[in-house]
Amino acid sequence: MITSVFKKSTPINFFLVVILMLVFFLIYQFQDLSWINSTFSILIKTMLFIVLLASVFITNFISKKNGLSKDSSYTILFYFLFLLFFPSVLDNTNLILSNFFILLALRRLISLQSLKASKEKIFDASIWIFIAALFHFWSIIYIVLVFISIIFHTFRDYRNWVLPFIAFFAVGICYIVVALICSIDILEFIYTHTRVSFKLDYFTNNYQNAAFSIYLTIALFFIISMFASLSNKPQLLQSSFKKIILSFFLGVAVFVLSSNKSNDILLFTIAPLSIMATSHIEIKQLKLKQEIVLSVLILCSLFAFFSQL
Repeated sequence: MITSVFKKSTPINFFLVVILMLVFFLIYQFQDLSWINSTFSILIKTMLFIVLLASVFITNFISKKNGLSKDSSYTILFYFLFLLFFPSVLDNTNLILSNFFILLALRRLISLQSLKASKEKIFDASIWIFIAALFHFWSIIYIVLVFISIIFHTFRDYRNWVLPFIAFFAVGICYIVVALICSIDILEFIYTHTRVSFKLDYFTNNYQNAAFSIYLTIALFFIISMFASLSNKPQLLQSSFKKIILSFFLGVAVFVLSSNKSNDILLFTIAPLSIMATSHIEIKQLKLKQEIVLSVLILCSLFAFFSQL
């Protein structure tokens, strides 16, 4: 039943996901109504929701435009369901913005398979990653994906290897100028945001621990499925799927390295995991199996969301 609804990409499916996202976003925000008294706070909440929606549709665009999925709505559905595992991220401005810029970078890097405007794509992706690092520093490690993409597609042109460094200096100079104008302590910013912590004792309750454990179990299931089916993918798409897999593990690395650790940081893994989950559900298999996988995921996501309110 559920798989039949989202098997096709229709405006109704998109509208349904948007409405569901709005409902769950408001459920979380209405726990504390103090923001309603401030016009600025209302604008911030509205902006956060718009950026979240944009992140969902960019992920869907990456998946469909580059042939990583069929003409279905599964990607946006999975993104929405995975988002429910970490409700507190709905109030984390820096992470939402950082993840949004990483997705813009990923969009450019995946499209490198066409070999058109390679230099512009490499430079743009690098710019987006360094901007993302201003909101959450350790997202800077996604620059590894830029160099991997160069190796996959355009490693013979030495100019492509220089472009990420030019992008770094461009963003760095712009940040320094803004910091001087706004009297931001650059050294304090670097010290505060570049610290590393490998501790996993941040859970404030057992439900956060449960959501973390369930999410990792589900992620492991889809990753194993991705590796198992990778050799059966068209040769042209294999490098793109490899970049999606690497993007997921870089998201895990961001989580592991971050000192201000929380489940929210796993937001970086949601987009690649949504694409991998879509790839799994679209594999030819018994419809009952598809329904079971999707139903279990829906139940787990709802449990994780409401238990953490």
